[in-house]
Amino acid sequence: MEKNKALEVIKLLDEYIQNPVTELNYSSNFELLVAVILSAQCTDKRVNIVTSELFKKFNKPQDFAQMDIKLLEKYIHPCGFYHNKAKNIIECSKQIVSKFGGQVPDNFDDLVSLAGVGRKTANVMLIVAFDKPAIPVDTHIFRVSNRLGLTNAKTEEECERQLTKLFASHKDMWGKLHHLILLYGRYTCKAIKPDCENCILTKYCKNYINKQTKG
Repeated sequence: MEKNKALEVIKLLDEYIQNPVTELNYSSNFELLVAVILSAQCTDKRVNIVTSELFKKFNKPQDFAQMDIKLLEKYIHPCGFYHNKAKNIIECSKQIVSKFGGQVPDNFDDLVSLAGVGRKTANVMLIVAFDKPAIPVDTHIFRVSNRLGLTNAKTEEECERQLTKLFASHKDMWGKLHHLILLYGRYTCKAIKPDCENCILTKYCKNYINKQTKG
């Protein structure tokens, strides 16, 4: 997509979506990191329910570094994949304590060195916790970006590369851009039943245009 059209899409989303920020609840960078790890294959709503109880008793890396894995699994069971997530959270916490003085690192390379922290999680931490330019790509952003023609990607990492190139001269808006597209995908441009009737971006949407042409 041409840069001007891409900026038009973001402008329309910005006018449509109020308060485009993360829907995860947290009160520290470490709590955010735990919440993002838990959010893999899980809704933010469910993560918030789980962490509302978890963070009452455990909210520092030192707490989780010493935590019994069975106890953590019991807390986070509703988030799914709880065996692996519990293992990663505990190991990640130990790394933060031993290597980073108990503070979540603020750069990409150090973040992805932590257990359970991949590219998307690291980028989320950069934009939300540290206000640094990045475009985390999840399934929502991958889907919506391709549907709108912002990207033509086969993988989430390729989608990220195409988006960062498309908006290379607007790094200051990458974090907001991420949340705008994500929230639109979560509530309007859904995977199974997109709400095309109430969509403000149908003139840009390849899926919608193809349907109209075939219809």
